[in-house]
Amino acid sequence: MKLRRGRKEVYVPRCAHVLSALLRTGPMAIEEQVTVIYAGVRGHLDKMEPTKITRFEKAFLEHVLSQHQDLLASIKTDGQISEASNAKLKQIVLTFLSSFE
Repeated sequence: MKLRRGRKEVYVPRCAHVLSALLRTGPMAIEEQVTVIYAGVRGHLDKMEPTKITRFEKAFLEHVLSQHQDLLASIKTDGQISEASNAKLKQIVLTFLSSFE
C-alpha cells in the first residue's frame, strides 16, 4: 500500500502544478496546495484509482475555495496545519470523498 501511495504522492503535486495553470495565471497558493496534498499523504486517496486523482484535485480545490476560506486563511496565517485545522481538514476531506464519484 505504501508503494501505491508513493505513486499518488508524486502524481498529486504534479497535477497541482498543471491545475494551477488551468485555473488562473500565477502559482497556486501554498495553503491551497496544502489542502490537496494533505488528502494524499494522509492516506485518504489510497483506494482511488490514479486516473481519478486529477479530477478529484480540481473538484476538491474548487470545494475548498468556495466553502472553506476560513480554513485556508488559518493555514496561511499559522504557516502550518494546527490541531484544529487538521481536524477540520480531515472532516472536509472525508465528507467530500463520501460524495465524490
